[in-house]
Amino acid sequence: MIPTASATPAAALVAPDNHVLIMIDFQSQMAFATKSIDAVQLRNNAALVAGAAAGFEVPAILTTVAEKSFSGPMFDEIGAAFPGQAMLDRTSMNTWEDEAVIAEVNRIGKGRIVLCGLWTSVCIVGPALSALAQGFEVCVIADACGDVSDEAHERAMERMVQAGVQPMTSLQYLLELQRDWARAATYDMTTGIAKRFGGAYGLGIIYAKSMFGASEGH
Repeated sequence: MIPTASATPAAALVAPDNHVLIMIDFQSQMAFATKSIDAVQLRNNAALVAGAAAGFEVPAILTTVAEKSFSGPMFDEIGAAFPGQAMLDRTSMNTWEDEAVIAEVNRIGKGRIVLCGLWTSVCIVGPALSALAQGFEVCVIADACGDVSDEAHERAMERMVQAGVQPMTSLQYLLELQRDWARAATYDMTTGIAKRFGGAYGLGIIYAKSMFGASEGH
């Protein structure tokens, strides 16, 4: 039987109101040993994700590990996107084992969890597999995560995908939230984030605007 198409999005797509973003351990000491992605690119991608979530008013949980004793504060770019929001500091490597974080997950009350952070093989695998086991849908923003080696990052992503995690990228996250250039209320915000953090895509937006006017962003 041939299905009937309709102009409606899949429920699997992320939208501002259907998930909670958890940003984990974007801290200097954790980034120092991260080798699977360039540190500047990592910060850029994390800032893109944070800006997108804040701009679309996605509920977000920001968590650090051993901030005062070892790992240092969260990247400034993330704190700037969420001014005044508390950073939940933990001792556990697995964010899902921290009662304060879980209290926030339950308070927000979303069935889809989007994760990014450092390191992929520990601080992302732990909550991803734990959330899946408790019935949550889980996405991981792969290029806003990093690990001590390419091998560590790739095997961690493979392990999570095999368990049912859906991988995505930072730019994909931003554009999936916007999804339609006719959404004027968030158009300038989206293109502004893309121009600042979107790499070649951001340069393309600048070029398109200069050639075709402000209404051409894609």
